[in-house]
Amino acid sequence: MLENARRLLTASARSDVPPFIVMDVMAAAARIEAKGGRVIHMEVGQPAASAPRAAITAAKAALDSGRIGYTEALGIAPLRARIARHYKDVYGIDVDPERVIVTTGSSGGFILAFLALFEPGERVALANPGYPPYRHILTALGCEPVLIETGADNRWALTPDAVLAAHRQKKLAGLLVASPANPTGTMMEKAALATLIAACEAEGIRVISDEIYHGLDYAFPAVTAAALSERTLIINSFSKYFCMTGWRVGWIVAPPALVRPIERLQGNLAISVPTLAQIAAAAAFDGRDEMEAVKHGYEENRKILSAGLPKAGLDKFLPVDGAFYLYADISRFSNDSLDFAKRMLEEAGIAATPGIDFDPRHGKEFLRFCYAGSAAEMQEAVEKIGGWLRKI
Repeated sequence: MLENARRLLTASARSDVPPFIVMDVMAAAARIEAKGGRVIHMEVGQPAASAPRAAITAAKAALDSGRIGYTEALGIAPLRARIARHYKDVYGIDVDPERVIVTTGSSGGFILAFLALFEPGERVALANPGYPPYRHILTALGCEPVLIETGADNRWALTPDAVLAAHRQKKLAGLLVASPANPTGTMMEKAALATLIAACEAEGIRVISDEIYHGLDYAFPAVTAAALSERTLIINSFSKYFCMTGWRVGWIVAPPALVRPIERLQGNLAISVPTLAQIAAAAAFDGRDEMEAVKHGYEENRKILSAGLPKAGLDKFLPVDGAFYLYADISRFSNDSLDFAKRMLEEAGIAATPGIDFDPRHGKEFLRFCYAGSAAEMQEAVEKIGGWLRKI
């Protein structure tokens, strides 16, 4: 009887995935602030700016109009058309609106993409270091994430040789690539991305391109995989460039053959994406000038950290090409990034994310700093980090 009762309260094995540590850091920072302490938030990848004014205005008008109901599973037609037009405006390519699927943020997009593309037990390659929910979601869905090492010799990006070597060892069903990448902020140039996609497709490896940080490119323009192959599945979101994290709306550009399968999944799993968020997202494109000003702020923050952190003592970090992250090597001070991040939060009031969140192999020697706050905060952070490091 007691054993049966225990079983009723036992979670499934598929739920046994590691926590997203950045959320734990965020919670610890909030506890310090609740006691009156001051914290400079450089942990979570969240813009400090608000959504475009046009998006907020559209949402208010929709609320004033009355009923907010379900939408089509694929998303409202005006938003799908506007996303398709975005590809013409920004990248100069034609995308059929019928290929666009609105999702509950990029997170919902990953779940739909993984379910539509992969069977339980299949192997999917990911860059290491990389965004942790990639591997956690795959694991929960019964797939096997395959971490492929990146390093300075390949500019911290996946290469055809590395991916195909893993494929020869044991067949890969898919590859997920991100440029700009999280946590590194590094990017792939067009030729490198095209070669990688072509090599994978020639071997029957399905490619997903995470383009959530597109628009936040500084070293050179980001290239969409939609310009390189119609067989690649694209995932993007309004969270980062458009500063709409809490609105939870993103999109997929899918190969035509996958639109109906993803529609079936969306209809069953979520019915539809929140209507108000979709209406706001459609209007967000009218706020690009506003968002470009925000981007210029990130560029200034990037310069402050790139120049200031080496003087503070963190003089080794990965190329800061895009997104709003700096991935720093802390090995001269610690080989335990979790403890280092905890101490820095408690003693210096700086919240950053330990590298073990992104890299289970070498992440103990790295820390990710998000520079999506204000320039004044970044300058203060550099000074506080320098003062703290001189004491330890």
